[in-house]
Amino acid sequence: MNQQHDLLNVRHASLEEAKTAMTHLLEKRASNYSLDAPLYNDPHMFRIDMEEVFQKEWLFVGMTSEIPKKGDYFTVEIGQNPVLIVRDAEGKVNAFHNTCRHRGSVICTEHRGKVANLVCPYHQWTYDLKGNLLFAGTEMNKNFDMKQHGLKSAFCKTGGGFIFVCLGKTAPDDGFDDFLATLDEYMEPYDVENTKLAVESTMYERANWKLVLENNRECYHCAGSHPELLNTLLEWDDTEDPRAPQDFLDHYHAQAAQWDAEGIPHKHKSFGEVQRNRIVRMPLKKGTKVMTIDGSSACSLPLGRIKNRELGSMRILHLPNSWNHMQSDHFIVFRVLPISAQESIVTSKWFVHKDAVEGIDYDTDTLRKVWDATNEQDKVLGERNQLGINSIGYQPGPYSETYEFGVINFLDWYSSTVQKNLKAK
Repeated sequence: MNQQHDLLNVRHASLEEAKTAMTHLLEKRASNYSLDAPLYNDPHMFRIDMEEVFQKEWLFVGMTSEIPKKGDYFTVEIGQNPVLIVRDAEGKVNAFHNTCRHRGSVICTEHRGKVANLVCPYHQWTYDLKGNLLFAGTEMNKNFDMKQHGLKSAFCKTGGGFIFVCLGKTAPDDGFDDFLATLDEYMEPYDVENTKLAVESTMYERANWKLVLENNRECYHCAGSHPELLNTLLEWDDTEDPRAPQDFLDHYHAQAAQWDAEGIPHKHKSFGEVQRNRIVRMPLKKGTKVMTIDGSSACSLPLGRIKNRELGSMRILHLPNSWNHMQSDHFIVFRVLPISAQESIVTSKWFVHKDAVEGIDYDTDTLRKVWDATNEQDKVLGERNQLGINSIGYQPGPYSETYEFGVINFLDWYSSTVQKNLKAK
């Protein structure tokens, strides 16, 4: 017992030392340079990332149309925290820790499904869709209080069909409700509740989650790495990109006039510190409709009330773990979740109109082809990046303040968030 106690003390001391070291690294960092290597590869600092970011901040987990009816659910792993997302009888989306209040077993073991009640497979403790304990057997003593043993809930909010959860004891604001309200407004044309999940992919990447996000936050690498994506994508980050030439601005204004005529929201909106949450509609290349290999339609049924097939791509960013592309006949959501200091999972999901028939109105190969290629290319880039950072020859390098300003914004947000949460203890 004393040896175990001593081991716990050593682990606690190591974590506290790591917090001190991490604070020092973040305080002294130059905002236009990459991070010091331990922030990308040290297991102790990764644990701090999980505790101070992924267990305290709002995280994107999925879309409401994945669980359209009572009892529909999906599960997600946030580090060592299995989480259950389920729709109750009143239509509300709830989030629970997917762990039984009896002895902690995981309750829902499938990735997605449908249930009348939530039944733990270990000893059959049963909960309703609001997390209330309904049955614990006759073996519990007469003083056992069912009301005190409901499922542990997590904070859960929705906006524009997006589902966000927070595992913290309290949930941060930071303009988040304003972001959700704008999501409702900007996603209204798509009628998300009348969409369906067409296909999803899960990619394992041997790279720190921050490297995955950094790679996404710039298109400096696109010309040399993403030929399929650049068939339709204009590399400018948004309508306020300082690199954007006049011909792009002219193209945007011409497209925006058509969007205005159809009542499609498009103006840049950002929320929270250093644009943590951002929405902007960007045109695609002239003559292209959606992000397919040749730019032609991916589904014969447009989404919601959309009529103009050249709707561009509405890009939605949510730090720390999601970016998304909303188009006229389908949309794609991306979710990043860390596994370890040098491992991440990237999940991509493609949605189409709920009445679209696979093989007639769309085929999944056409939907997936561009982003399957792009994700694989980004995986290679991220893993090479991680290998280089692990070298004793690595030292932080400078970001371009024009081509990589999105990366700078991300790391500014990350640094300030971690320091703020560490100081709040």
